[in-house]
Amino acid sequence: MSSGNIDQLIYLGILGIVLGGAFLLNSRLKLSQTLQMAGMWALIFVGAIAVVGLWGDIQDDLYPTQTRFDESGTITIPRGRDGHYYITLDINGAPIDFIVDTGATDIVLNQEDAATAGLEPETLVFLGRASTANGEVRTAAVRLDSVSIGPHTDTNVRAVVNDGELWQSLLGMGYLQNWGRIEIADGEMRLSR
Repeated sequence: MSSGNIDQLIYLGILGIVLGGAFLLNSRLKLSQTLQMAGMWALIFVGAIAVVGLWGDIQDDLYPTQTRFDESGTITIPRGRDGHYYITLDINGAPIDFIVDTGATDIVLNQEDAATAGLEPETLVFLGRASTANGEVRTAAVRLDSVSIGPHTDTNVRAVVNDGELWQSLLGMGYLQNWGRIEIADGEMRLSR
C-alpha cells in the first residue's frame, strides 16, 4: 500500500469517527437503534474501502487487456482505455510492444525497440523520410528476420526505424495486410488468416 493510500485511509477513518460522533451526539433515538444504524454505516464504510482497494482488479475485469488466441488462429486484441489497440509481437525473438496504427504504412520501430530487436540504430542509414503528426522525420529501411504473434510467424518482414521522437513503436498496414481479415467490432480488433 503506498503512502498516498495510507493517507487517504487515515483521512477516511478520521472523517468516519467525526461523522459517527456527531451522529451519536445528535441522535434522539434509543441506544439500540443508534447502535444498529452505526453498524450499518460501519458496513457501508468498510464496503467503500474494499471497493477502493480492489478497484484495480475490478477495472481489469471490466476492461480486459490480454490479447487472446483461439483454435482457428484468430487473434483478438481488446481496445485500450484510451481507444487504441496495443499488442506485443516478438521481433527477432524479442518482445516489443506496439500500438496498432492503420495510418502508418509499415512497421515503425523507435530506436530503443530496434536495439532490443537486435538492430543497431547507430549503424543504420536514415535516407527515408516520413510525414508524421509531429512533422517530417528521417527513417531507415530494415528487414526483420522474424515477426511472431501467437502461433503465426512471418520472416523477412519490411520495417523502418524512426530517427525522431517516437514513444511507442507502430504496427502499420504493411504488416496488417498479411492478415486475410481485419475486423473491428464490440471494442475488439480481430485478425485472422
